[in-house]
Amino acid sequence: MIIEKNDLAALLKAEHWQPHAVLGMHPVKQKGKKRVVVRAFLRDAASCEVVDIATDERFPLTKIAPEGVFEGLAGDRAEVFRYRLRVETHQREIHQFFDPYAFLPTVGDQDLYLFNEGNEHRPYTKLGAHLRAVDGVPGVSFAVWAPSARRVSVVGDFNHWDGRFHPMRALGSSGVWELFVPGIAEGAKYKFEIFDQAGLLQVKTDPYATFYEAPPYNASIIRDVDHYEWSDAEWMKKRAATNWKDAPVSIYEVHFSSWKRVVDDGGRPFSYREMAHELTRYVLEMGFTHVEFMPLAEHPFDGSWGYQVTGFFAPTQRFGEPADFQYLVDTLHQNGIGVIMDWVPAHFPTDAFALAKFDGSALYEHADPRQGFHMDWGTLIPNFGRHEVVCFLIGSALAWMERYHIDGLRVDAVASMLYLDYSREEGEWIPNQYGGRENIEAINFLRKANDLVHKYYPGTLMIAEESTAFGGVSRPTEGGGLGFDFKWNMGWMHDTLEYFKKDPLYRRFHQNSLTFGMIYQYSEDFVQVFSHDEVVHGKGSMLMRMAAGSITDKAHALRALYTLMWAWPGKKTLFMGCEFGQSGEWSYDRSLDWGLLQYQDHKGVRDIVRDLNKLYRKEPALVYGDTRSDGFEWVAAGDAESSVIAFLRKGKDPSDTLLVVGHYTPVVRHNYTVGVPFAGFWRELVNSDAKEYGGAGEGNLGGKEAEDLPWDGRAHSLRLTLPGNSTLVFKYEG
Repeated sequence: MIIEKNDLAALLKAEHWQPHAVLGMHPVKQKGKKRVVVRAFLRDAASCEVVDIATDERFPLTKIAPEGVFEGLAGDRAEVFRYRLRVETHQREIHQFFDPYAFLPTVGDQDLYLFNEGNEHRPYTKLGAHLRAVDGVPGVSFAVWAPSARRVSVVGDFNHWDGRFHPMRALGSSGVWELFVPGIAEGAKYKFEIFDQAGLLQVKTDPYATFYEAPPYNASIIRDVDHYEWSDAEWMKKRAATNWKDAPVSIYEVHFSSWKRVVDDGGRPFSYREMAHELTRYVLEMGFTHVEFMPLAEHPFDGSWGYQVTGFFAPTQRFGEPADFQYLVDTLHQNGIGVIMDWVPAHFPTDAFALAKFDGSALYEHADPRQGFHMDWGTLIPNFGRHEVVCFLIGSALAWMERYHIDGLRVDAVASMLYLDYSREEGEWIPNQYGGRENIEAINFLRKANDLVHKYYPGTLMIAEESTAFGGVSRPTEGGGLGFDFKWNMGWMHDTLEYFKKDPLYRRFHQNSLTFGMIYQYSEDFVQVFSHDEVVHGKGSMLMRMAAGSITDKAHALRALYTLMWAWPGKKTLFMGCEFGQSGEWSYDRSLDWGLLQYQDHKGVRDIVRDLNKLYRKEPALVYGDTRSDGFEWVAAGDAESSVIAFLRKGKDPSDTLLVVGHYTPVVRHNYTVGVPFAGFWRELVNSDAKEYGGAGEGNLGGKEAEDLPWDGRAHSLRLTLPGNSTLVFKYEG
């Protein structure tokens, strides 16, 4: 026996940290002569031979341990050569295959250097599991970052989940472990078995996996995601050339499994491919420019709505394969619809099979719970100061863009990333190095992520869900901003909803709720939003949050609110079901109540949202003023007694000018005077009280001619009929 006893013992105990130094073919000296020795650790092998690929010459190996360790010299050979192993099993079956320990590392030194430095932007092409041919031999290369591990093995259905048979090699001090296993095909299931410093075994899914088995097993599955044949070249070219700050952005937010279900098949959710056609048809009909999916990255618990991610590079298996998800995106793109996805780098769950204590140490998370544990959600906070974690998360963002042609990411829970004391009491957090509360490492991460996404994928959108007054969220990083394209306008959403919930009798005392938002409207580039968060946890649906009254009254108010939202500056996001005034709160485990569309109150809400989207796409002033303060001008904001506001939306040309008048008491006001800047005819484009939407039909008979009567500081004025609880939009036609 040539092998050292301690090496053999380490192999048998599955504790060898450098198995490639022992297994495979190695030069040795025997009695002063150069020879080559071959060792293999094989499951269920009765005998083993080494076969020279060039000559077919065979060299028998001797079993030196009953567990399956074989060793032997290759005859008189003095130099290593290409070989296969020929094994006869105890069942008398014969297999011939390439030895995993005959291959050089598949991850290069430069890749490892960049990864450890934090500048490897595509770590997902090196780490994880990849189908590839090495020296003409097909198989799968595995690589995983586990710097505190004493030993790492690939386990799977190809080795009966036994960590003794495919131990990986440690690549220097990088913390990365690697192994190329010939003969494994797409569809194989695998995990990483990690022997940690405490002497415990961890069995973990691959953080970089592209596909996963359903819970409770959660195995990673080898899947090629790089060879889908896309048909969206026209969309991608247009996207890259579009400045979305100067283009209409109207986003339909969707929770995949509860949007619509297959009634005649047990009420199951749609698959990715089924959704591709159903959702595309509906979004085209409704006029939205983009779909935003709540997280579709792999997650174990349906009740998290996808916000507790365990597979940062994998579309969830719930609705199909990765290629099916690519088909969904491709179909939407071919129909001119952008795809945004919610992305969650702020935290991850504590599930033992995933990232938590990955190699027995706090690897992806902070060790100190004052930095690493999220009090509100019972989740773990990434260590944004660790280069490899930053590579992992930024790689996730870029992978969705590269592999799935995602057009933007709505970054969840940004506020929790910006502040070290977020949702914490005194003594429950650790200040930064300057004694402040800002999370400098997370801020630097966000800036880097935004810059790299925009660098590699022009025309993509980065949108922040951020609820604090942190400055410069949507400003460029070179000027000290965070580099997002847009920020959700949570303040406007809150104030406006609070106003519309109030009895109209008392709204005159809260006029500032309608007007205050303009004070900060242009401090950021905003998305006006009514999201899923506004229709859960006992808040009620958008319809039922309107002031007390009948369903018809509430629908009337909701139409006025949506018209105000679309007329107000900023891009738009509306959660599914809100567009037709669903009565009940949203529930993640059942379909929307599509049957409500048989009733005029609900159909009218849907129809006005459709028409508002068309108006938004058509009228230049509604886009121009989204991010430019010279595109908005107050006409009247002080008539609290009547609960009336009026403002102009302006474009580059005076002929683009729109007048918006909101009146939020139930009485009809006749001959209400509003100042306008131009003489001539002002056409009524939208009336939320129109009969076709289910209203009473009060209005202005298509428009009004301006009078030479100065009003509101303008030389001309309109005498208008203001329907009760309504928003009107007029266009200057000269």
